[in-house]
Amino acid sequence: MARTLTSPLLDALPFDDVIDVRSPSEFAEDHIPGALNLPVLDDAERAKVGTIYTRQDRFLARRIGAALVARNAARHLEEALADRGGGWRPLVYCWRGGQRSGAFATILGQVGWRAETIEGGYRAYRRLVKRALYDAPFANRLILIDGGTGTGKTQLLDHLGTLGAQVVDLEGLAAHRGSNFGALEVPQPSQKMFESRLLPELARLDPDRPVFMEAESNAIGDILIPPALWKAMGTAEVVRLEAPLPARARFLTTTYPDLTADPHLLASRIDALRPYQPRERIEDWHALAAEERFAALAEGLIAHHYDPRYGRTTREGRRVIGEVTLTDLSEGDRARAAAEVLAIAGG
Repeated sequence: MARTLTSPLLDALPFDDVIDVRSPSEFAEDHIPGALNLPVLDDAERAKVGTIYTRQDRFLARRIGAALVARNAARHLEEALADRGGGWRPLVYCWRGGQRSGAFATILGQVGWRAETIEGGYRAYRRLVKRALYDAPFANRLILIDGGTGTGKTQLLDHLGTLGAQVVDLEGLAAHRGSNFGALEVPQPSQKMFESRLLPELARLDPDRPVFMEAESNAIGDILIPPALWKAMGTAEVVRLEAPLPARARFLTTTYPDLTADPHLLASRIDALRPYQPRERIEDWHALAAEERFAALAEGLIAHHYDPRYGRTTREGRRVIGEVTLTDLSEGDRARAAAEVLAIAGG
């Protein structure tokens, strides 16, 4: 049977699957990467048992809970786990490594599977995440790709990865493009889920090689960059990207197709800039959007909002080690720029 483990934190362990038996809402907020959700109590059942436990009778809550766990476990055996063979080894966890995971692991053990539980459950895993991302120093030489809006920073990271460089795409992990216009159709993950996505990416890195990331503020949409990484970004080396304003504007029209295809969404994003821009300029931008003059709109946004507001000054503590100029931001132009960035970085 194919392994579902996808985290370097777990791949070396002798288990075929990691099973999260918490409720769907607990799992949706955060879970160990690669885990399979087989809840032994769904959200309504968990709330019911918890209410009985705190307001009525603890023994009654355990008895009702046990019946629900057994019923749900039977369904998982008949459905999700029906194809597992006799040698299958699952690792099971719940919130604290207690009753839910213990009960399910016992049932799996009675089938003949060598099921084990995570001592301390999800809370122990979360402590590991916080130690790694909040307390432990970032181990790699960090090089940030900086540049104005529309210089193709995210896409340049893709080209660096193709060339074999170590890359971490923070915006991809956060499901956000990092600006007022950057929200995606999919919702952002929770802060905890973002950190669970980030930790395996960092764990895969070779500490003897540099890692490239995009220069960000400390927040990507609603997601905060964890303290240890943010501290490293504060003293990182920087390679700056430069490109002509018209090329940047044209590039933005191709990278934000969701906005150009949805007039109401685009209008709402323009309106969100009212606290920062004169009323006349906002109305001009609405007119350009209505006329579908998206390149002209993008030029105006870059020239009057993004460049003045976010500038291209380097944060104190960061050191610019080079500058790369793009011309038309085509695929070939970005590939050439990525090779220049690697040369500047010494790789």
